[in-house]
Amino acid sequence: MKKLKKIINKIKKSLKIIGPGVITGAADDDPSGIATYSQTGAQFGYGQLWTAFLALPFLTAVQEACARIGAVTGKGLAAVIKTHYSKRMLFIAVGLVCLANTINIGADIGAMAEAAKLIFPKINFAILALFFTALILVLEIFLNYKKYSKILKWFVLSLLAYPITVFLIDQPWGEIARATFVPHFEFSFAFFFVITGVLGTTISPYMFFWEASQEVEEERVKHLIRKTGAIFGLKKIIHNLRIDNFMGMLFSEIGSWCIIVVAATVLHSHGIVTINTAADAAKALEPLVSTFPNAGLMSKIIFAVGIIGLGLLAVPVLSGSASYALSEAMNWRNSLNLKFKKAHGFYGVITIATVIGLCINFIGIDPMKALVFTAVFNGVVSIPLLFLIARIARNKEIMGEYRSGIFSSILVWSTFAIMALSAIFMFVSLAKGI
Repeated sequence: MKKLKKIINKIKKSLKIIGPGVITGAADDDPSGIATYSQTGAQFGYGQLWTAFLALPFLTAVQEACARIGAVTGKGLAAVIKTHYSKRMLFIAVGLVCLANTINIGADIGAMAEAAKLIFPKINFAILALFFTALILVLEIFLNYKKYSKILKWFVLSLLAYPITVFLIDQPWGEIARATFVPHFEFSFAFFFVITGVLGTTISPYMFFWEASQEVEEERVKHLIRKTGAIFGLKKIIHNLRIDNFMGMLFSEIGSWCIIVVAATVLHSHGIVTINTAADAAKALEPLVSTFPNAGLMSKIIFAVGIIGLGLLAVPVLSGSASYALSEAMNWRNSLNLKFKKAHGFYGVITIATVIGLCINFIGIDPMKALVFTAVFNGVVSIPLLFLIARIARNKEIMGEYRSGIFSSILVWSTFAIMALSAIFMFVSLAKGI
């Protein structure tokens, strides 16, 4: 019994470490991510599978730097930029993340409504989109943050459908292993368009601002740094956030890898190379329920639940990170721990960004294609923000003894270079008509 209690206590301690990193990692595989990874697998088979393996150290380094900035300074990224850089730099950074996030919100809400129609085909798309928008706003604005963050953690389980499916299908494991570790390139617009989308949906602007601000939100950080200014215990905080961050990013990339593998095996190998609708994407999960009656319907239900669950997780992260950024820039009170009446500006930005995102769905953009275009846009917007993050994390004046070491700096600067090159090659190949 004593051994069992010790094991239970260790598990409880491990679960306590889970926080912003895991939530951010799960939100990374949002509807836009699922659509982009599915399109990658359908269009190129296993050809871009290596991106999931390659992205892990870079994604982890970038998010660790963002989390560390929040924990050490007690400020979100926008507040740090405001203190140490020009107003022009501040509003460029805030403008980019707000624009990218609002477009992403719109794409995700549209995807949730489109997925819900797989289960409830008779309900109008507009009604479903309005319902999800209202639900998200009510939960984010009126629910206590502690309770809300606990709810968010459970949506992580939505991704399990893909890893399970991977091991239910006969796979060419030799080919998959080779594609995972050996990069494959094609100099074409289609290839670099999707690569930029994969990188953009993996290493996204909203994640930078969200994780930094969420580390500030953590009560232990607020108590140790904001209230007392003490640094006692900060090393432990940094240690825990690194574990939390690595767990979240690892989970995210495993999910990405599995989605690409499933789409490549189930869709690409059967001649489906373009995903036009939610139903097309849902076909990738049919092997999971192939032994059940009405396997097609079952796969649609599982896909819809995953899209909706992860959308409920991702949209608040998107609107929240935009609101943190703008509120910090404007000196508004900002915290999900504050009630609505004490942070009108903060919750106002959340509401406006979400409503504008909703409205994007009524200008004739195809919901599934919008998800991939959003990922590509994120990939381009991330480039200047990564430049700022690399400089801040390495700045001794800002970070003190907790500034980035050589290895961390190399990874973050390499992420900046890789994403910049991907975008450049995409635009060059477009200009040349390749």
